[in-house]
Amino acid sequence: MKRFLQVFVTRWLSKTPLGIAVLGVGWFLGRRRRKAREAEENARVRPARRRRPQQASRR
Repeated sequence: MKRFLQVFVTRWLSKTPLGIAVLGVGWFLGRRRRKAREAEENARVRPARRRRPQQASRR
């Protein structure tokens, strides 16, 4: 349903010059938001920590 409404609104806005400008602004903002989200996800992923070798027990 959401996809249908998105297509409907996009087609409706694309009929006027002002609507095309609105679509362009929305596209630009969405692109920036998507890049920021991807950068945040990449920052969360950390390389695996290396374990220290276990010391031999002293008996």
